[in-house]
Amino acid sequence: MRHTLYCALCLIATVALGLLSMRYLTRLWVLTFFTSAQTHIALFGMTLAALAFLLRRHWYPALLFVAAGALAIHSLLILREHAAPAAAETAASFRLLSFNIDNENRKDPAHIADAILGSQADVVAIYEAVTLLPEMDRLAKAYPYRIGCGVMSQDCDSLVMSKRPFLTAEMRDLGMIWRNRLIVSAVDIGGKPVTFVSAHLSKPYFDAFHRDELVVLRNVFRDIDGAAILSGDFNASVLPPDMRAFLTRSGLQHASSEPATWPIAAGDFGIAIDHIFVRPPVEIVAVRRLPDSLGSNHYGLIADFGLR
Repeated sequence: MRHTLYCALCLIATVALGLLSMRYLTRLWVLTFFTSAQTHIALFGMTLAALAFLLRRHWYPALLFVAAGALAIHSLLILREHAAPAAAETAASFRLLSFNIDNENRKDPAHIADAILGSQADVVAIYEAVTLLPEMDRLAKAYPYRIGCGVMSQDCDSLVMSKRPFLTAEMRDLGMIWRNRLIVSAVDIGGKPVTFVSAHLSKPYFDAFHRDELVVLRNVFRDIDGAAILSGDFNASVLPPDMRAFLTRSGLQHASSEPATWPIAAGDFGIAIDHIFVRPPVEIVAVRRLPDSLGSNHYGLIADFGLR
């Protein structure tokens, strides 16, 4: 029994670490699902290797432990690669709320609308927004400017609302699977135009569509001059190679410590698959998670920004 358990632990750890290590050999789309959780899987592998070593003092679990530790350390280095420098809290001049509220949300939409109104956000980006349809008239009193859910599109997945008039506003398709999941708008902040891009990407196990959608987003930012903010449900952390390449080529940065947003049951130990990225002269003052998921399978994010 002891030997069987030892072999099982080594086998599971080997498979898990082998999947993570494939990122250095190929960019196969299916690996995105695993590399999004590289830190978690590497720590899991370290735990299994340590248990196996306790059962049998052998070089193989020791090697697995070292390999898992190296993968964990590399994931932490990646998380710092595109981190934005901290801005002074006094520099905050506007706020964004970004939240995937889930099409299957059974929460009273009035409670979700209350949270949106209570956030005091200048701009609100909502994904899978159909749940909010009964509250649109009430929300319009605080956010009179809207894109999505009947404005520029008849469907109600992606929605952007603003307290300030849009200088420009456009609804686009992000890829071949879903329509109207990319919103590009601009708002005047302190006399300067700031472009807000809202995106809802496909899940990474839908073939290579996730990577292709990032290429579309990269081209969007190639055409944007000046201050820009990107928020959205990316269904992936910043660890996969396609996310790293996107951030590098678009010049975007994220908060130094991104809050975990999924799965909600994991709380602070989950994965940050919902993101808010910026490009200078926008500075991130703070990004925090909504304290309640409000019936969604994601946590929402509130971010405060400043302009250099």
